[in-house]
Amino acid sequence: MASTRSCITLILTLALAASVCAIAIPKASPIAPRQTLPTLSQDQISAFRPYTLFASAAYCNPSVTRTWTCGANCDANPGFQPLASGGNDGTVQYWYVGFDPALNTVIVAHQGTDSKNLTADLTDLDIPMEKLDASLFPGIDPSIRVHTGFADAHARTAQTVLAEVQAALQQYGVQSVVITGHSLGAVLSLLDAVYLALHLPSSVSIRTIGYGLPRVGNSHFASYVDAHVQLTHITNKHDPFPILPFQFLGFRQPAGEVHIDQANTWVECLGEENGSTECIDGAVPEVWDGTPEDHEGPYDGIVMGLGEC
Repeated sequence: MASTRSCITLILTLALAASVCAIAIPKASPIAPRQTLPTLSQDQISAFRPYTLFASAAYCNPSVTRTWTCGANCDANPGFQPLASGGNDGTVQYWYVGFDPALNTVIVAHQGTDSKNLTADLTDLDIPMEKLDASLFPGIDPSIRVHTGFADAHARTAQTVLAEVQAALQQYGVQSVVITGHSLGAVLSLLDAVYLALHLPSSVSIRTIGYGLPRVGNSHFASYVDAHVQLTHITNKHDPFPILPFQFLGFRQPAGEVHIDQANTWVECLGEENGSTECIDGAVPEVWDGTPEDHEGPYDGIVMGLGEC
């Protein structure tokens, strides 16, 4: 199922890209030589595991995340206390909010793209960029632009998620929020991080951990994220989705990439769009060089969306 989901999404993405290729595509930049980049220890890798499981659980129906009965993904974080969940697996991605006492943080998780519902795929393909909604993102610089479909998907849950996060912070007396998701869920998590920071007290720490994150906005958006968001976006082997939408359309990834290479070494990719062959831009120089199955994982043994839910 996961492989089919990736293949359908890739076909649709390439079809749209072909339709806009009246734009002259510049010659690809040469790949940067192999760099000496930091690698993560096993302890550092293991520290991501709870969030990977939370991201995978977001593919489950809200009825089971609300009761935390989603099988292996829920069982692996047994102390988690769910507070709210929603979404319809189509126009509104699944999401949930809760508190994890072991991590002492509020968790927000968003579902990724599900090709079983074409509406979600078309959200991915609504590709022109637009300014962020000033009513949701007050004071944000108008030069910051993001993928229209992504912005629309985020707007459908933004205020509800904010209200649930505010309630959770008050209920548990904590000052930490971690937002996570895979694929489109990683996009929504990143936009949530920008949005929540504008509406929560500055004393609240907000962190985003995304998996298979596509490019979300332009260079101004990437720079804003670098300056204001604690972001880690984990890329897996030859996953083609993090290099979409294409840079020639004006999109750019922010910093914070951690890449899992073919040997399952986790490499810290410094800066934005690191072209090293140890990072996603170098590992997948063109989208047809990618392996769609790598989009789902495994991430430290966890395949996104698999479970008993």
